[in-house]
Amino acid sequence: MVFELDDKIWFPHPEMPILDEPSGIVAIGGDLSVARLLLAYDHGFFPWYAFKYKDIQWYCPKQRFVVFPNEIHVSHSMRTLMNKHQYRVTFNTAFDQVIRACSTVDNRINMEGAWLGDDIIEAYTKLHELGRARSVEVWRGNELVGGLYGVTSGSGFVGESMFSLEPNTSKLALIALARQMQEHGGSLIDCQIRTHHLETLGGRYISYEEYIKSLHGSDAYHPWEEMLFLEPAT
Repeated sequence: MVFELDDKIWFPHPEMPILDEPSGIVAIGGDLSVARLLLAYDHGFFPWYAFKYKDIQWYCPKQRFVVFPNEIHVSHSMRTLMNKHQYRVTFNTAFDQVIRACSTVDNRINMEGAWLGDDIIEAYTKLHELGRARSVEVWRGNELVGGLYGVTSGSGFVGESMFSLEPNTSKLALIALARQMQEHGGSLIDCQIRTHHLETLGGRYISYEEYIKSLHGSDAYHPWEEMLFLEPAT
């Protein structure tokens, strides 16, 4: 079963027995307002849909593919690249450039199923202005050659998209993010979907219960006995 959202800001609890779509889709509709996006990310939801379609699709997979910062795998080839000091990494200094590069690199914007359109860019720029969406940039000199962006939630970071204009620069961005999170007590990086690229960096699956506990602490998770809805606090 997939719920249809309306103008009220709510989501179905993702552990309802009737929410058993293998893809993890739980709802359609609603909007990309700041309030709805913050409610979504703080409970494990994220939007993912081709922008040529009208209805937003919301996902909350029961199994989450994540990278724990202290488990990041840095291969010998990546260590060699990093030791050459060809690149400079910065944090949250060029969000607009990063999100637009993620949208257009390799002609993504014109591909079937393209999702990072103007509505997403506008919505996540608003989150960035509030300090909840952040970016990692990789530079060669003054040229942006790789990076990623995502949303912070609790002590975690939910990755949305990454790009490389030179080999392995998106990997370099993720490794730098993981190391910064280690230094500042970050709990996990949510990769949203499994890819071989992310698996080689240490990505693995955890349950929704472990995911929420990692983001918000061990007291944050309480199994729901009734089919209730998540709503923002009043």
